[in-house]
Amino acid sequence: MRHVRAVIALTLAGVLPIAAYAQQTEDKVIQELIVTATKRESTLQDVPFSVAAKTAEDIRDSGSSNIVELARNISGLAITDLGPGQSQVAIRGISAGQVVRDQPGVKESVGVYLDESPISVALFTPDLELFDLERFEVLRGPQGTLFGAGSSSGTLRYITAQPKLGQFEGSAEATVHDGTDSDYGGGLRGAVNLPLGDTAALRIVGYYTELAGFIDSVYPGRGTSEDVNSGSRTGGRAALTFQPNDNISITPRIVYQKLETDGYPRADFYNILGNQYTTTEPPVTVGERDQVTQLEEGIDDDFTLADLTMDFGLGDLTLTSVTSYTDREVVVLRDASQLTGSVTFQLGGNSAQVRFNSPLYDTTKLEAFSQEIRLSSGGEGALQWLVGAFYQQVDRDYGQNLPTPGYDAFLISQGIPPSSGFNAPPDTPFFSDLTYDFEQFAVFGEGTISFNDQWSLTGGVRYYDFSEDRLLTFAGVFADVGYTNQPGSTSSDGFSPRVIVTFDATDDVQFNAQVSRGFRLGGINDPLNVTLCTPADLVTYGGQPTFDDEVVLNYEVGAKTRLADGRVTLNAAVFFSDISDLQVIADAGSCSSRIVLNADAEAIGAEFELFARPTENWDFGLSATYVQAEITKSQLTSTGAPIAGIRDGNRLPTAPEFQAAASATYSWPWSTTLDGYVNFTVQHVGSSFTQLADQEPPFGCVGCPGAPGFFAFGAPTITQFTFQTELDSYDIGNLRFGVRAEQWEAALFVNNLWDERALTSVDRERGTRARVGYLTNQPLTYGLSLLLNF
Repeated sequence: MRHVRAVIALTLAGVLPIAAYAQQTEDKVIQELIVTATKRESTLQDVPFSVAAKTAEDIRDSGSSNIVELARNISGLAITDLGPGQSQVAIRGISAGQVVRDQPGVKESVGVYLDESPISVALFTPDLELFDLERFEVLRGPQGTLFGAGSSSGTLRYITAQPKLGQFEGSAEATVHDGTDSDYGGGLRGAVNLPLGDTAALRIVGYYTELAGFIDSVYPGRGTSEDVNSGSRTGGRAALTFQPNDNISITPRIVYQKLETDGYPRADFYNILGNQYTTTEPPVTVGERDQVTQLEEGIDDDFTLADLTMDFGLGDLTLTSVTSYTDREVVVLRDASQLTGSVTFQLGGNSAQVRFNSPLYDTTKLEAFSQEIRLSSGGEGALQWLVGAFYQQVDRDYGQNLPTPGYDAFLISQGIPPSSGFNAPPDTPFFSDLTYDFEQFAVFGEGTISFNDQWSLTGGVRYYDFSEDRLLTFAGVFADVGYTNQPGSTSSDGFSPRVIVTFDATDDVQFNAQVSRGFRLGGINDPLNVTLCTPADLVTYGGQPTFDDEVVLNYEVGAKTRLADGRVTLNAAVFFSDISDLQVIADAGSCSSRIVLNADAEAIGAEFELFARPTENWDFGLSATYVQAEITKSQLTSTGAPIAGIRDGNRLPTAPEFQAAASATYSWPWSTTLDGYVNFTVQHVGSSFTQLADQEPPFGCVGCPGAPGFFAFGAPTITQFTFQTELDSYDIGNLRFGVRAEQWEAALFVNNLWDERALTSVDRERGTRARVGYLTNQPLTYGLSLLLNF
């Protein structure tokens, strides 16, 4: 916090004398930023609800290379980093906990869009390159009216640079970096805009990024493998705009990205196959950025998006059509040797059998088609309106495969039928196959009427109808009785309204108040492993084949102001969110299953953003959010214990209560053609929990009474151990020094200046019996960036 206070003091020192500077100079005011948060163009200050937007220059100056790092600079936005391509998004503290990989039926609570196309998946939010963006928008609060399902707490939008008619232009960027405890990394990126006559233009973007690893793997008898979580991101996009006249614009586009990693940013605290407590097995000392793996891990993510956007001017009306098709395949490889080994030890396996190689493959194949069509008013009339319809079809195949050579022979030696006897492939203790058929339809409309120069009223509503069908197969000795093509289905419909009252006190001061509703679609629970359940757990967790839609009803008041002749903007909001049927992921006790339960919660908080340009040399920014989000109604077992941490007053997990970011930039002329600048950004992220149940004792103590047992593999010198369940707050600072000319820019940068080791999530295997670790962040990184515009 000392770093945060220093930057806040620096920021305020620059803000206080604004009036004096404004009278003495005629420098440029803060640029008006155009956004499309209401599906029509307007300035950021004119949007009548809370929106944050970062330009390409903002993103570059902050030192952000991905969406996780960018989120730390935006108040109210929290992203749990589970490794590239596996982030989970929360806005304003509304989160029920980290989504687990083997629950593909859980939907997203924050909608993510690439321009007009929806691309969000609950866990696998695409980790897109932040190059050649016009801006990145964060729409805070429920956006159910215009953006539909999955926007119960807000919406994220990547807004890309579009093809420009009659202009030849482009840019190229090269970055190289190293770190105190990481491998080399860097990237090459390029974009070109090609005019094709007077009526068409083509914009092509390509990039390659080498992701630097910083986690080492240690294993008994093998030594250390360094930087095992390295990877690469390769991709590009091509968009063609055809505009034969002022009334027609047609833009087809193709986007492709391939993400590959060799591991995950996990630091192990305890692993049954390698720890400091064993005596008969070789002990292993695990450092702050070490993990214990005997097999290579990683992710292979192929993402393809094809979309077509068409705009037709019909007099004072505009007809817009957006057609999108997504094809995505994600293969997540995890070393599950410690998971399988812990079960094997329980079944009587010897040391060699406990160390069977047991890779777990999680495979997702997803195809999604969506069509939106809308009609909107134009001109400058007192009434502005928009109506539309939306349809989406998603087919998703998900499966897990745990090939473990030699496992059938081990099972036979223990008098247990081999895995193939449980309808799984040979030597495969667990196998699953799930197919989902998802369909939704919606109609929506929103309009704003201005009564005079000061008062306006916005009202909108969305009606939605969705259905989902699933077939599930569980097989293998770990699947208990197993299931073959077990059916499941769910459906729902409803309305999502929004009302906003806006008062423009002056040209530079706006007040707004709103009531809005957002929703997150429900889903189908996996069946319990019934024969493993105790009678009490069967009563607690049984009889819940589906879970309901999560609904957020939000009440909010806000203000947007421009001060000192446009040299300062100050936006603030306070809000209260009533959350019904929050979707809580629950470990189903002794049943060795996970299901989703619905609970009640609320979030109350405030946020603000301040940007100031007191002179042509100084720019300052300060933003912060405080949210108190918690469960409001307990759910208890027959013994009075909370189910899955659903206890009145428990904090909602993954998002911090307090988050802040501050920046200061000083720029000055070196010559008539060169400008120098220094940018310092600091980010503070408060403490958090990974899951609701992490707040309940004795979680955090393995082997303690009432907690999961501690396995005595390797003759450990202890019978229990404790680990940290609340993730500490952390501060990260980034520094950038550069030189700009009209056509190029060169910069030196240092990210994570004081080498903060942030714990971003608790990672556990088989509860906490097989492994306990933490996801963590990139260490101190320094490098050079070169940008050329032409």
